[in-house]
Amino acid sequence: MLKRTITLLVLLALCAPTTLYAKRRKSETQRVAIPIYDTIRVVVTDTIKVEPKPAPRIDTLQLTKTPAEIDSLIEAWSALHQLQSEKHLFDIYDGDDDTTASLPIDSLYKQRLQDMVSPVHLPYNYIVRNFINQYLSGCWSPLSRIVGLSRYYFPIVEEELIAAGLPLELRYLPIIESNLSIRATSRMGAVGLWQFMPATGKNLGLEINSLVDERCDILKSTRAACRFLAHLYRAYGDWTLAIAAYNCGPGNVNRAIARAGSQCKTYWDIYDYLPRETRGYVPKFIAAAYAYTYHQAHNIEPTAIPDCVATDTVMIRRVLHLGQVASTLNIPIETLRDLNPQYKLDIIPATKKAYSLRLPTSYTSEFVASEKEIYAKDSLYLKEYLNPANLEKKRAEGVGYIYTVRSGDNLGLIAKRNRTSVQNIMKWNKLKSTVIRPGQKLRIEKPKPRA
Repeated sequence: MLKRTITLLVLLALCAPTTLYAKRRKSETQRVAIPIYDTIRVVVTDTIKVEPKPAPRIDTLQLTKTPAEIDSLIEAWSALHQLQSEKHLFDIYDGDDDTTASLPIDSLYKQRLQDMVSPVHLPYNYIVRNFINQYLSGCWSPLSRIVGLSRYYFPIVEEELIAAGLPLELRYLPIIESNLSIRATSRMGAVGLWQFMPATGKNLGLEINSLVDERCDILKSTRAACRFLAHLYRAYGDWTLAIAAYNCGPGNVNRAIARAGSQCKTYWDIYDYLPRETRGYVPKFIAAAYAYTYHQAHNIEPTAIPDCVATDTVMIRRVLHLGQVASTLNIPIETLRDLNPQYKLDIIPATKKAYSLRLPTSYTSEFVASEKEIYAKDSLYLKEYLNPANLEKKRAEGVGYIYTVRSGDNLGLIAKRNRTSVQNIMKWNKLKSTVIRPGQKLRIEKPKPRA
């Protein structure tokens, strides 16, 4: 028994290291087999609700410029924009390539007209050539003067043509109608830029009475002309026929078509059957389009540029004399008359409805700020005109206009042009002698003659 016990102890002693080694190996194996996990970093960002910042109130804004200064900046910008727009237009047609420049004059005119792509047909022939030469020579009115006046009138006319969906080339109609003279009066009694007869003007919705003649209102007369031209185009479907009908009336054009035959579709098809004046009307229109577009190519520079190109309107709702505005805002009354020629006696008769007053843009804010002061002068300026006898006297005299003396002018020539006498001109201007100088302003107490 003792021997067996000793033998068992010896065996346990011999096996102990192996068992311990096995356990250690097992422990190391287990330690190696333990998986190692990567640490994932999670960033949590709080959501912060940002309330929108309210826009500042108008009455709390701190303006760096006064309304008058802003108006002046707008006026300067408008003038610059107009010059840039003109430059862009005229630069396209200014000058020719070597091939075109070497063409004979007839081929040159024809090529240039073909380059003026337009919905209004602009053909070239010897009749058109004669009218082009007359425009370039200043036969009716200096082309330089027409181009200068266009800087004021054409932006207004073009805006209305675009609004009515009409070709912009129709802006040349006032050139052949009135040479861009807003007070032009024909021997037959047609008045204004578009030369409406009284009946035609009234039929088109223009107000014509003792105090107001909207045929001289650039905006309203242009809108009336657009309505009339659109109606004529719908009737004939051809712009040359519509332009001819604008001149002589639809009745004459219809009779010419009947005589020429129903197959005739254009102005040139019925040319021989039209009244004599209308036979030159469309060729003159084409010539005016050419002369205006290519005036730089003929070394003609604009003159007689209006003093104020940028204008705005304010609405008048009570009787007002232009003198009230002129004296308060320190604007020459002649400037107000030039911008508002529809008011024949300088009075805006706003009793039953509102009327517009056109001002240089730089004065619009000042007018609004000075309205009380302006209307406070009613008794001073309207006293004379509230008397019917004074109104009749003023109407008989006519509002007149301001003539700017040009180089080569003398009082005799100016008097003849205005169908008056040298003595009257001296009286109207309080002249002590007949000596005048270029640039001098003369008051002519008669309606402005057609240029």
